[in-house]
Amino acid sequence: MVSPEPNRVVIADDHPQLRGRIRAALEAGGFEVCAEAATGPEAVRLVQEHNPEVVLLDVHMPGNGIKAAAEIGQSMPKVSVVMLTISRDDNDLFDSLRAGAAGYLLKDTDPVRLPLALRAVLSGEAAIPRSLVARILDEFRATSGPRFGRRPKVAAKLTSREWEVMELLATGQSTDEVARELFLSPTTVRVHISSVLRKLRVKDRKAAIDLLSDDAS
Repeated sequence: MVSPEPNRVVIADDHPQLRGRIRAALEAGGFEVCAEAATGPEAVRLVQEHNPEVVLLDVHMPGNGIKAAAEIGQSMPKVSVVMLTISRDDNDLFDSLRAGAAGYLLKDTDPVRLPLALRAVLSGEAAIPRSLVARILDEFRATSGPRFGRRPKVAAKLTSREWEVMELLATGQSTDEVARELFLSPTTVRVHISSVLRKLRVKDRKAAIDLLSDDAS
């Protein structure tokens, strides 16, 4: 039996000693570190060169890690971006998520947990410390409201996550925008949409939105 290829990762941080500790933890956890960067632009270049599955970016390294995350998301959308930072600032957290980051890890995270966090991201989950999740929920509650009005009867066929996806699509958001708001991968969002179309027996997302809107009126 052929062993699966290890997931490949680029590490970007301007502190060589920290990069060394991260490399050791990830390699011990079964990852292959294919490159290291010390600046945002260098991280973008190395990701484009090596095409890893995931990149770890420092927020406040030279060249701006959040800007690098956005550039990687635009040019290499299949690469999962995870921020690794000392910053607990709300602006950094939300700017990172808006830039397309699928994770926001703090540098005081036990290095042993890094491989687990990256595997969770590669499986379509978000990697965010519990201490920061409450802030995200507060922000979500403050900026979101019902899209369809009351929940329609036909929506009983849908899971809660499928319903959330359709509500956001109904506001005109793209698949990538929905993924960022719900902290999912675009692939996972598409899987949810396909499931909704199958359950509602409609051919496309517009028909699904129309059906849910009509039933809620």
